[in-house]
Amino acid sequence: MISTTTQQSSIKARLQPVVTLVEMAQNLVRIIAQPALVQAVMRVALAVPFWKSGILKWDGFLQLNDTAVTLFTDEFMLHLPGGPYPYPAPVTTAFLSGSAEITFPILLVLGLATRFAASGLLFMTLIVELTVPDGWPIHITWAAMAFSLMAWGPGKFSIDHLMAKWFVYRV
Repeated sequence: MISTTTQQSSIKARLQPVVTLVEMAQNLVRIIAQPALVQAVMRVALAVPFWKSGILKWDGFLQLNDTAVTLFTDEFMLHLPGGPYPYPAPVTTAFLSGSAEITFPILLVLGLATRFAASGLLFMTLIVELTVPDGWPIHITWAAMAFSLMAWGPGKFSIDHLMAKWFVYRV
């Protein structure tokens, strides 16, 4: 009979290549997934869906297209208890929504006023969820990204970071 110690060392020897491979993968992930890079990717990932939606609402500079107004007038409804209810002031709501969907993503990508922009997109996500309640699997990912940017900031690859460093050295 083979002793228990011999069996254990035989198992360790057979698993060693797998353990080495797992350790190499973990080290690679640690090198690639630096917080500054993750925060930059998060900013872009949150900005893209709002930018795409916002860009479709405009025909020119401060010129809402008819489709955006029609959506907020006839199609979109707020699904609140006792509702659904139409949007109040649909033209104004469409204008504010379209403006925010362009402005906040630009701020996020630049990393300028990041926490403010993420807060604005979190609020918009809440309104979108009230409008399209079945979209919660996507909306919750937007909310998670917004919360993470609000909590941990934009990271080193941002104008906010450069401004913070500049002000620290100036004061």
